[in-house]
Amino acid sequence: MAMALIPARHPRYTIILGVLLVTAFFFLLPGSPYPYSESTYVAPDALHNGIVQVDNSLTARVKRSERVYQKMVKRREGLIRKFGPNPREIVSFPPDKAPWPAYTVWDFFPPAFSCPHTVERIGALGDGGKWLCGIDRLQEKPDCIVYSIGSAASASFEAELLARTRHCQVWAYDFTTKGFGDEVTRPHASEFFRLFADPLLPEFYSSAPGIEDTETGTAGEEREYWDDRSLKARTHFKPWVVAGREQLAPGDEPKMYTIQSLMRMNGHMHIDVLKVDIEGWEFDTLRSFLGAAEDGTLPVGQMIIELHLWDRPFYDLLALWERLERAGMRATSREINLVYANYNRGVGAELVEYTFMNVKNGNIFVADRAAPSIEKDVREDDD
Repeated sequence: MAMALIPARHPRYTIILGVLLVTAFFFLLPGSPYPYSESTYVAPDALHNGIVQVDNSLTARVKRSERVYQKMVKRREGLIRKFGPNPREIVSFPPDKAPWPAYTVWDFFPPAFSCPHTVERIGALGDGGKWLCGIDRLQEKPDCIVYSIGSAASASFEAELLARTRHCQVWAYDFTTKGFGDEVTRPHASEFFRLFADPLLPEFYSSAPGIEDTETGTAGEEREYWDDRSLKARTHFKPWVVAGREQLAPGDEPKMYTIQSLMRMNGHMHIDVLKVDIEGWEFDTLRSFLGAAEDGTLPVGQMIIELHLWDRPFYDLLALWERLERAGMRATSREINLVYANYNRGVGAELVEYTFMNVKNGNIFVADRAAPSIEKDVREDDD
């Protein structure tokens, strides 16, 4: 009875209710003039049984990521105009004083390309592990080639990558050590296996520790091949320097090679994963590698590299980054070296690790078979 009296005692409720009913009726009418926007409207031909049809093929996913990446490139140009406009005028880490420009060097280089596969940290948490896009693409690849340059003594990344692929082989070069760490040479005895790998086996992997890599696994489960002999047998190590030039005279020790000269020596035309951590030498090394690229495209599928900025000026990093982009490389992830930042608190975040994917050479990460340049396809679509 009390509820029935509410409209009579409070006429405003009756008015509000009437407005709501009229509004609902208005929107339900066929041909309603509701001013929808393109962002909310789905064209009838895009629907099938009420489901929006989206091309989720690998090529389509990569092309969508490339469009987003090219937007970021334009925004970077705007940020340079704002704080430059000449790149030589930009300070990598502005001082803590007026006008306090709100940026650091890394704001110019975001990882704006979305990996079209699962992203996983391969190796240990903390120091040694790396972010890799699409390790499943390498699991059964018969000609999988990995180059690891630097940090061979801490080899949890290499160990897990080998354990989770059947055929990958790792060529490693590091003049600061005599060989791989025990993560590769004695995996079951290593701290990495005990703390990071072994606990995952019962729940996530079908192969028990020690089983040979002929283990077939259970359908639908991931496989892992933690066999000591198998891991070590698929590695190749030399205590050499990798840099931007060669140094191979009889008395030169240690020997110095470029990435391209190592590829020629090993008979490799393509590297699936290139990992580089060489304490600042990466700038000269990459410039040399880029200069040797026959068609301007790096013969690499994915590159994981730690950039050591230190006292290097902004324009130097920008020049290298733009050369990498022209060679097809797109940043997919970024990790600031917080261990270094913690121990060097008086400086900026000068060490950052990036993962790059190559969109130009139809590699295993961007195409199911040999494919033309994704970058070229995107620009043709925009014409």
